Amino acid sequence: MVTMGDVAREAGVSMMTVSNVLTGRKRVGEPTRDRVLAAVESLGYEVNLTARHLRAGRTDTVVLVVPTFHDYFGEVADRIAPLVEAGGRHLVVERTSADARSEMESLSLPRLRMYDGVLLSVAGLHSDELDRVPTSTPIVLLGEREVPARFDHVRLANVEGARLATAHLIERGARRVVALGATVDPSAGMESDRRTGWAEAHRAAGLVPDESLVVPVPDFTSEAAYHAVVRLLEEGMAFDGVFAVNDTLAFGAVAALAERGVRIPDDVQLVGFDNLGVSRFVPPGITSVDPGYDAVAHTAVRLLEQQMADEGAPHEHVTIPVHLVERGSTRA
Repeated sequence: MVTMGDVAREAGVSMMTVSNVLTGRKRVGEPTRDRVLAAVESLGYEVNLTARHLRAGRTDTVVLVVPTFHDYFGEVADRIAPLVEAGGRHLVVERTSADARSEMESLSLPRLRMYDGVLLSVAGLHSDELDRVPTSTPIVLLGEREVPARFDHVRLANVEGARLATAHLIERGARRVVALGATVDPSAGMESDRRTGWAEAHRAAGLVPDESLVVPVPDFTSEAAYHAVVRLLEEGMAFDGVFAVNDTLAFGAVAALAERGVRIPDDVQLVGFDNLGVSRFVPPGITSVDPGYDAVAHTAVRLLEQQMADEGAPHEHVTIPVHLVERGSTRA
């Protein structure tokens, strides 16, 4: 294997001069620089970037750790990538399947040494588990679980978004609104927060929230939503509105309702959450809560860069505002 010493001998210069040419740390005269680069090319010398970065105490790499590459997380990753790259770093994306063990492994010391910073969307770990994580590497947490104050945290206005969605359905005449994918379990994070917003909208309208309309699903897939809505219809459950806690569930609900001849929005109105790019193309167009993808990405990267530049920077817990995008699945 060709070494830096071989290049130095070929060019008739010191190894320090070769290093200065390759790293650009110090200015080197043009003739000398040309001799070094000619020697690099003729000998086929390849710079060991990994070793260089380890010696410099940086890797020029940031990792984004998410539960899945689909739906909301895919949209966020698409927006984070160019922001990280604009800062001269590479982005690596890892998937945890919302498994607490996988999330903790991504924060282990050997893994942290591989990156300049970590963006982790927390779905499985709890606050006490996160509190045991070392903070030698800058870490920004994303997601709806409560996290220790010593981390930067970016979350969505889940309660407000669910309240907006449900209030919109009620204002358009719905009186029995299914909370599809929500749960009454207060420790569940997003699903619980969005049930809270659903209930608040009912109370604000002078209605009593019917907990029998809170319909959990085994997973956040269109198939799970489809079967849940089919079951409601077969059981004769009366409802005239559906608030799906994400758009993927809304797609499954649309399929189940259409298959059974239930018209949207005439018979049942529907609102989703996440405003996925495909949502406007799913007939009749899904009214959805937009989570502010650009704001999530910019805030997360800003906080991470802030921590990478200054270890003593104060930590921030930021809630990203949301807004409703109206389409054909609710009445005008």
